[in-house]
Amino acid sequence: MSEQRVLVVGGGLAGLACTMKLAELRVKTDLMSLTPVKRSHSACAQGGINSVNSLTRQQGDDEWLHFDDTVYGGDFLQHQPPVKEMAYWAPKVIDLMDRLGVPFNRTQEGFRDQRRFGGTLFKRTAFAGATTGQQLLYGLDEQVRRHKAAGLVEMYEGWDYLGPVLDDDGRCRGAVAQNLVTMQIRVFKADAVVVASGGCGLLYGRSTMSMACNGSAASRTAQAGVRYANAEFIQVHPTAIPGADKCRLMSESARGEGGRVWVPRKPHDPREPADIPDGERYYFLEERYPAYGNLVPRDIATREIFNVCVNEGLSVDTDKQCVYLDLTHIPREELDRKLGGILHIYEKFQGVDPRDVPMKIFPAVHYSMGGLWADYARSADGGLDPANPRNHQTNVPGLYAIGECDYQYHGANRLGANSLLSCIFTGLFVAPGIKAMMDSLDASTTDEKYDPLHRTALADEQREHDALVRGAGEGDENPYEIHHQLGEEMTRAALVVRKNDQIAAAIEKVDELCERAKRCSLSDTGAWTNQNVVFAKTLRDMFPLAKALLKGALARDECRGAHYKPDFAMPGITAEDPAERRREAERWCDAFVEKNRKWLKTSIADFDASGEPTITYEDVDTSLIPPRPRLYGLVGAEVIEEVWKERAAAQDTARAAEPAMA
Repeated sequence: MSEQRVLVVGGGLAGLACTMKLAELRVKTDLMSLTPVKRSHSACAQGGINSVNSLTRQQGDDEWLHFDDTVYGGDFLQHQPPVKEMAYWAPKVIDLMDRLGVPFNRTQEGFRDQRRFGGTLFKRTAFAGATTGQQLLYGLDEQVRRHKAAGLVEMYEGWDYLGPVLDDDGRCRGAVAQNLVTMQIRVFKADAVVVASGGCGLLYGRSTMSMACNGSAASRTAQAGVRYANAEFIQVHPTAIPGADKCRLMSESARGEGGRVWVPRKPHDPREPADIPDGERYYFLEERYPAYGNLVPRDIATREIFNVCVNEGLSVDTDKQCVYLDLTHIPREELDRKLGGILHIYEKFQGVDPRDVPMKIFPAVHYSMGGLWADYARSADGGLDPANPRNHQTNVPGLYAIGECDYQYHGANRLGANSLLSCIFTGLFVAPGIKAMMDSLDASTTDEKYDPLHRTALADEQREHDALVRGAGEGDENPYEIHHQLGEEMTRAALVVRKNDQIAAAIEKVDELCERAKRCSLSDTGAWTNQNVVFAKTLRDMFPLAKALLKGALARDECRGAHYKPDFAMPGITAEDPAERRREAERWCDAFVEKNRKWLKTSIADFDASGEPTITYEDVDTSLIPPRPRLYGLVGAEVIEEVWKERAAAQDTARAAEPAMA
């Protein structure tokens, strides 16, 4: 049998971790990246990476509570065995990155410093200033380049993945990609392809994601037959700087280090923020969510900021929506040591020193909770079966999905600082399963018998590219204008607040834009660094994901995590009389049970040959932690929780009695 190889698509944390682990297992690996690896979007992650640690253990924390916080924060929409495995791996992941030289912040005693992030009451987050993602990325990059020097890894930076190559049996046998400089299209033969290509923020035009996060790799994989799950769940980060070109993240770490979100109680108060007395400031997150304060989960913080600005009319500025994120009460030396990265970004783009003047921020698209469907093999203890080839394999054999472009870990809402963990964990965990799968094969994709398959795939892609370039001047549409309109439509219909009439109208408009995208005119017909034709291809591949997102959002008539439809919200308890409050809480719990019966399901998009999605649903494995109401700050939460706990206790008693009765 010829030499076996794996192709990893994506040079961020997930792709690098997977490549490193495969090389340690002596598997020859090709690593492909759209950008230079050190410019991957993982470098933009700022705040930190989560795990239980010695400090939190002293306060009663453990891996199970990390697991519980994650599924509770995600509104129970994730299969629980993968999340459990991730939480129990987390301390080992951070210890590994520490040993690889990542410069985590330290206390004066030399221990790793920790900060608190949203959705938890423990300081689980290890960090390297406010550039944690970049430091983790550089640490893994060094290891991969060490294996490259040893001949185990080949790196292909500046290559655009065009899609997988499938044989007649539906097994993945490699991929086709295009060099962004020479425009060469070639086949990468591989016994396994791992897609680790990140999120799809560019569907919305402007987001906190890098310009490379267009979703095209995931879309091309889905159009080849891989299912796409929970497309409608898009995280909008509470604190970003809106810009004309893109939005720039102001990390949750700013609030984790004591930053406070507020607006003047007087609408559009013209005074400088320092001149507004504390009593005339509205610290709305602290007032509405006293337990979590400014560190409520992101979907809740985002909706509160949106509500304060849009519905209550309390935006700081009259000409744009924004609130204050205030760090001015924190010593400058501490800010520079722990948050220097984001302070520099704000100062550079806003021209104001946030050490002296509160930042002006507003929510922005930030993360894709949904992604390519990926399988898992459950272990006897409720986690994952190590080295099982099913882990993170899509419904196409030999094709895997990890990192942000898979859907497994974050449900309806991701907790801050869990993303870096899920990326590194999935990369490390998937590799032994891939090795086991390859060991079971009786032939390698690099064998000559697969050459006709690869030649056909290459010819098809080359033919499509040539036709696009030849017809460059025949179209009447500007691809950049169509992308702008797509972003406007998605932002209007499927952002913080979603309404069915707006989503339905957006589906019609996106269908129209999709047809127009087929008639794009290209200004560049060159055969060298032709960015115009690359963007035109990318634009076409945005539409299947956009349609899946909108159709999934239209169908899901509920509020869950980041998916918020006010017409289907479950309001709090309004009665004053204790007996009526109790009855109202009982009705609320009944409605919650019925909502979960109908909607506690993963949405699955399957695409036809034209890229049109069909939405179906699959049940979610919630066997480890029973779903319970997500009650952050809800009016009457205490009586709802009381009723729910009584019901849960009665069910536990009934289950315990069943064996005795039998």
